[in-house]
Amino acid sequence: MAVKMNDTYLELVEGDITEMEVDAIVNPTTPKLQMLDGLALVILEKGGKTIQNECRRIKRSDVGTAVMTGAGTMENIKQVIHAVPPVMGEGDEDRKLASAVRSALALADRNQLRVIAIPEIVGERNNYPLAKCARITLTEVHRYLQGGTKLERVIVTLRDDANYQIYRKELRRGFR
Repeated sequence: MAVKMNDTYLELVEGDITEMEVDAIVNPTTPKLQMLDGLALVILEKGGKTIQNECRRIKRSDVGTAVMTGAGTMENIKQVIHAVPPVMGEGDEDRKLASAVRSALALADRNQLRVIAIPEIVGERNNYPLAKCARITLTEVHRYLQGGTKLERVIVTLRDDANYQIYRKELRRGFR
């Protein structure tokens, strides 16, 4: 499913984000930028230890922010943007999630990247409701693209059909 916003396409795709041919993928991470589980571990396995080594040099990133490293040995991806989402219960989660999405998009834009893939930035590990995550993520992408950007495609990549359907439903509802 794709929607054109100004000169940029917003797409929903079901699949493995590490197999996408894009300039950058977003890795939801912890403030200490540790690649220990979930998508981060898959990225580490496919891209190699240089990604974690770059994260160690950066040291940390606050909740709601993003930093960028190379993609190691992944040939189809140039960069990995490490965005730090909130954990439910820490307070002001919606604003922090919106900030993490915005930070990832802005970082890609500042570095002249054209195509970025974003997964579900928060999920089961963060105890964040997926429908709410979908609504906030899609709204923030929409808002960002309204402000003028060099991004050509933003691909929200969902790991399975159930999650895809939730995002699809939210995209069809429109933006608030």
